[in-house]
Amino acid sequence: MSTPDQPYRSGFACLVGRPNAGKTTLTNAMVGEKVGIVSNRPQTTRHAIRGVVHRPGGQLVLVDTPGLHKPRSLLGRRLNDVVRDTLSEVDVVVFCIPADQPVGTGDRFIARQLKEVTAPVVVVVTKTDAASRKQVAEQLVAASQLVEAAEVVPVSAVAGDQVELLEDLLVGLLPEGPPLYPEEQTTDEDTDRQIAELIREAALEKVFQEVPHSLAVTVEELNRRPDPKREGAELVEVHALLHCERPSQKPMLLGRGGSVIKAIGTEARAGLEQLLGARVHLDLHVTVLGEWQDDPKKLNRLGY
Repeated sequence: MSTPDQPYRSGFACLVGRPNAGKTTLTNAMVGEKVGIVSNRPQTTRHAIRGVVHRPGGQLVLVDTPGLHKPRSLLGRRLNDVVRDTLSEVDVVVFCIPADQPVGTGDRFIARQLKEVTAPVVVVVTKTDAASRKQVAEQLVAASQLVEAAEVVPVSAVAGDQVELLEDLLVGLLPEGPPLYPEEQTTDEDTDRQIAELIREAALEKVFQEVPHSLAVTVEELNRRPDPKREGAELVEVHALLHCERPSQKPMLLGRGGSVIKAIGTEARAGLEQLLGARVHLDLHVTVLGEWQDDPKKLNRLGY
């Protein structure tokens, strides 16, 4: 609750960092539930995902963005545009730098982009559980030399270390104002996109080589009907397409005798049932959408 000497604050914080810097894991940890998909592949996040953190003194809306990178395709350029558009509209910027990897050209590239940003920057050294104390200390020094930061905070989203401290610190940097979302809401992602992302997350765990970058998922149909196996319950039928770019990638997604796509379906279904609160019948098909990453019409169709 806000008090007379501590007014209620609300606003937006944007998480930026190179691909795989732990932005989504940190977002999920602060929100307290899964709002974005996590994978150790770069470019896992392809949209600005909003997660809502409710604190006694304020409401923090986290915008988890795709990793800023040197783009190699039209998709890459559009992902960078998403980040830049978001940066121009937020109240505070959270620059994530992983503790277990040295500061590199990707981090310096982002630091240069942040020079034009007027909002305060909080540098978060992520993944402290994966690094030694010496590494963390060295990274804090290296990170604070990259940008003019309001604060530099070491955090482990996996272990929960300093996550609440970071939340309070970010809320303190927000403008005074009423809540922007109702108390029970934790994300503004629409259901279709959440479903597509959960299926893509399951697929990213099962396929390798060049397939992950070339993979997009669309939900073609979603039907809700009474569950014949459980009285008073609902069954949700989800028909989705996995789009790859080249004919050679299709058998990788299907697997021998359909083994890979079956495994993707099994893993995704568990997440979907949790999301939808109902039993799910998941129907997956693979389609080849030639070189979609560089085709504006195809990108639009896929929602990028």
